[in-house]
Amino acid sequence: MSRKAKRFVWRTLASLLPLAVYPVAADEFRSPSLSAPRIEWRAAIDQLRTEITARPSIAGDFVFVPRRTVSRFDSRAMPALLQLNGVTSQFFRGISRSSVPVLLPFDAGAYLDAQHIGAPSSLSIARYQADFNPVDMFDAGPAGYSATFSLEPGAGDGMPTRVFARPVEVQITGSALLYDIADPTGGKGEPVKAFSAQYPDLRKFIREGYVRYAFTRFGVAYVVSIQCLDSVAKPRRLACKEAYPVAERFLKALRVAGGSRTRPLMDVASDALERPAERSAEFTYRPSGDIIPNSGYRKQTGHADGIAYSQMRFPLEKFPAIVRSQSYAKRDKSEAPTRGYVWRDNFCESRSFEVWQCGGGYGHQGEDIVAGDCPPGSEGSERCDPKQQGVVAVRDATVIRGVKDQAATLQINSRTEHIRFRYMHMNPSAMNADGLVNGRLVTEGERIGLVSNYLDHPAGTSRHLHFDVQVFTRDGWIWVSPYATLISAYERLIRARGREIGPEIAGTTTHQPVAHALPEDVVKPDQREGSSEDN
Repeated sequence: MSRKAKRFVWRTLASLLPLAVYPVAADEFRSPSLSAPRIEWRAAIDQLRTEITARPSIAGDFVFVPRRTVSRFDSRAMPALLQLNGVTSQFFRGISRSSVPVLLPFDAGAYLDAQHIGAPSSLSIARYQADFNPVDMFDAGPAGYSATFSLEPGAGDGMPTRVFARPVEVQITGSALLYDIADPTGGKGEPVKAFSAQYPDLRKFIREGYVRYAFTRFGVAYVVSIQCLDSVAKPRRLACKEAYPVAERFLKALRVAGGSRTRPLMDVASDALERPAERSAEFTYRPSGDIIPNSGYRKQTGHADGIAYSQMRFPLEKFPAIVRSQSYAKRDKSEAPTRGYVWRDNFCESRSFEVWQCGGGYGHQGEDIVAGDCPPGSEGSERCDPKQQGVVAVRDATVIRGVKDQAATLQINSRTEHIRFRYMHMNPSAMNADGLVNGRLVTEGERIGLVSNYLDHPAGTSRHLHFDVQVFTRDGWIWVSPYATLISAYERLIRARGREIGPEIAGTTTHQPVAHALPEDVVKPDQREGSSEDN
């Protein structure tokens, strides 16, 4: 069997495994399966040649003859691409680290042509970016790249009159790694006739609060997206119909901007997760998908997901910590372990946020985590101060966060992962003071904030951390349940394995004093969390 045929068979099997919920015990977890498409670098160079030779004044400055005296994975093997990286890296730092051809709305030919004729250096970079502002966020690495641009209201010739009062943010990601998830809604969308020649397989669709344009170029999956409402425009929210012309302006402007050919990434096979052998006497958890009864959208149940999407550090600095609903806690009549503390999934609790895994397509997007009471004898220490519970980076990562954002996202971009972790309810002013903004590099275990209660304003919600996970697929960044990931991380933190308890166990136990109960001031059961950016 050829290598190509073997890859096809493996990917087909990998895509079916989540549907079968893997043939392992109910309380076992697995790592995710990822596919690594073959990247067609020669096609990228051909497109770059077409873009550059359209500017005769600079065409002779680029060398398109490949260097035969070096390895094909040496950046010097493609001199034109190496030259391009030299130009664009001043605007997109680290662009050469991308393992896929970087498509951006930056016209390098027009920029170099202007430099050739002596154009003033004071000209705005937006002049060469179809009127999009200088890049807000750019991250490149072994798995690909992500970037965020913005367009000011009224900017751009031919753009419609807008009612939206703030700049429109446009995101693009190109990835060499795709997560294989059992996604029944994946791969859908409608073609856009105007782009049929430029992007033959382009799909437009609205999903999880974003209008998305997904296409394949050079063997790579790219997705352009804008957050919007699939309804009428509102004073502070963009309607998706308004977003269409902005996204399509962005698509028309895409050019090859850089990247480097590296050794091909390999498919990552799912495997059973190794967990501590020693059992914890205190830590118990209910199964994935077992949400509080009637707390789901239209009283639907949760969604079981036994995938631990990353081997990460637990996001709270110290333990004990508890995954527990902050909106429906008083409805939970089943928490009655004989000792210790019990976790319960709240990923699919009812919210207005679109979540593909949850019943009816709506859910919480992540998990609420609170710090538990400290063990006897440690009163008075920082560990017992509910206002000083540290939040830490789960991995070495790049921060994605604008100075006005209420959420901080950490992105991991490696040869085996392309994943995002979002933290919510920390105070934006505190995050700004700590420099937790776009481009900041953090290390695993580094304190990045405190468990807080910010939601539009201080004390806007209960004191807890909302934590969620996104993985990259052909539909772009998609929410997945972080419950098993958090259990796995917590077990490594406490160096002991938790015990899964089912309804038949929890329902028969008698109420006993709980060693690490939740502080009373943590839970506000009837408080609903706010906008699609803050949950």
